[in-house]
Amino acid sequence: MNIRKAKQFDYDSVWEIFSKVITTGDTYVFNPNTPKSDLQKHWFANYMKTYVIEENDKLLGTYIIKPNQIDLGNHIANCSYMVNPNSQGKGIGKTLCEHSIKTAKENNFKAIQFNIVVSSNKNAVQLWKKYGFEIIGTTPKGFRHAKLGLVDTFIMYKDLT
Repeated sequence: MNIRKAKQFDYDSVWEIFSKVITTGDTYVFNPNTPKSDLQKHWFANYMKTYVIEENDKLLGTYIIKPNQIDLGNHIANCSYMVNPNSQGKGIGKTLCEHSIKTAKENNFKAIQFNIVVSSNKNAVQLWKKYGFEIIGTTPKGFRHAKLGLVDTFIMYKDLT
């Protein structure tokens, strides 16, 4: 597996992953009917870096890293990760997480913060905890889960200093 910065020619493959992940309405805040034209602002905006993980010229997953806030809050990174549902269970999320921590340090971020981790996404919560992220806050009923209704969300944080 190889992780690299996304290129323009990856756009359609990233869209395939993005659209599959959000269509379930259980892990991301994006509307399941988000049009492809919105991918640019959600995953390829000029203030973020987009990475892909590939094997045999097939994209298995992607992540973005960006400042969590502007100006005086831009020393904290924010990341989002998506793994092709057909490739889950192969350690891709783990590999992306490791790469993002390394990338954040290389870009002089002092920490990484996830602003909204859906509490019912047990696999993600467990993975982030494994990599040293702590739950530093809970938003009661912060996510409209497609099947479970209103569920809590977590703010998770990892110090990189």
